[in-house]
Amino acid sequence: MKIAIMQPTYLPWMGYFALMDQCDVFVFLDSVQFEKRSWQQRNKIKTPRGDLILSVPVISKGRFDQEIREVEIDTSKGFQEDHLKAIKYNYSKTKYFKQFISDLESIFLKKHRFLVDLNIELILWIKNVLNIQSQIFRSSNLAVSGQKGELLVNICKNLGAEHYISPQGAKVYIEGTNIFQTNNVELSYQEFQHPVYVQLFDGFLPYLSVIDLLFNEGEKSLGVIRSGHIARGRV
Repeated sequence: MKIAIMQPTYLPWMGYFALMDQCDVFVFLDSVQFEKRSWQQRNKIKTPRGDLILSVPVISKGRFDQEIREVEIDTSKGFQEDHLKAIKYNYSKTKYFKQFISDLESIFLKKHRFLVDLNIELILWIKNVLNIQSQIFRSSNLAVSGQKGELLVNICKNLGAEHYISPQGAKVYIEGTNIFQTNNVELSYQEFQHPVYVQLFDGFLPYLSVIDLLFNEGEKSLGVIRSGHIARGRV
C-alpha cells in the first residue's frame, strides 16, 4: 500500500493532487505546528496583471505553538467575500467557470471556524471533481506521535503502508537518516514537472492554485496533472 502525508494547505497547487493521485492512502498532517504566512493559509490565482495572493486571516497572537488543527480563522475580516470576488472577477470568462463556481461559493459561505476544516473541505471537493480515489485520513485522528521522519514512519506503520511517497521538500529532514529503511518502509520521492495548460490573459503562470486549472480545463484537469508525473526515484 502506497501512502502520502501532507499538511492541509489552502486551495493547493496541482502538484499536491498529483501526489494524492499516486497513492492509495493520503493523510492530512494536521497535528504538527502551524506555520504562519505559509501555503497553509494562502495561495495564488491569475489576474491580467500577474498572480494575486489570496490569504486567509487567522488568529495567531499569543498562539505561537498551536497545531494546524487548532488554528482559528479571523472571521472579522470577511475574507470569504473578498476571495470570492477576486475569483469571480478573474475567472468568470473561463470555459468551466459556471460548472464549478456554485460549489466553491457554497464552501466559502459556510464560514468555518477552523482553518483546517476549510482547507480540507476545499481539498476534498477538488479531489472529487478530479475523481481521485485515494482513501483519506487525518493524523490527529490516529494514535501516533514523534517528530519529523519518526512521525511519518509511525503514521505509515499505523495504517499498514509499506511504501511512502514523499514530496521533494521533505528531503531536508529525511535525508541523512535511515529511519524508513530500518522500519521496512520503502521510500520514494515525488517527481513532478509542471505542465502547461490553457490560461486566460497573456503568458503562462505556473504554481497557481489548482482552481486555475479547473476553471480553464474542466474534465481534462486530471489528465493535465498526470502529464506532469515523472517516474519516482526510489531510495
